[in-house]
Amino acid sequence: MVHSIPEVTFRTRVRDESIGGDNPFRWQDVTSRDIFRGKNVVVFALPGAFTPTCTNAHLPGYEAKYDELKNKGIDEVYCLSVNDAFTMFQWAKYLKVEKVKMLPDGNGDFTRLMGMLVKKENVGFGLRSWRYSMHVVDGEIKQMFIEPGLTDDCPDDPFENSDVDTMLNYLSK
Repeated sequence: MVHSIPEVTFRTRVRDESIGGDNPFRWQDVTSRDIFRGKNVVVFALPGAFTPTCTNAHLPGYEAKYDELKNKGIDEVYCLSVNDAFTMFQWAKYLKVEKVKMLPDGNGDFTRLMGMLVKKENVGFGLRSWRYSMHVVDGEIKQMFIEPGLTDDCPDDPFENSDVDTMLNYLSK
């Protein structure tokens, strides 16, 4: 198992009013180091934006209990998916996510290096992230909650222990 966060560059989009127009966003590279160095972070990874469990439970749960996580000393909460920045932005907008930060792993680089990249060809998704959550302090993984059955083309979508309540219970110890 990976014990520290892999060093990758995420291709993100950030709002920049100086651009003007209907789409005032620019590309900004953000590295793993930028996200994790000197910080106490929770990351939860999921198979895909707009998919049922991800949309109805996983992301909304972390958004709803974001302040509770912050009260446990967490600096930031990230939702990671093997989706592009445009999809992640529209999904957050659709769900009215204002607190959790969206982290697009469009090429799956981070997910692959974490050992969590799986085929989901049986449902037409191609390569995606397995569902998991983790607590990371200064780039070191302190705890991971990996859903059972990690395998390519898993016939179901387990969601038993990467939820926000499991993370909150762990952080309360």
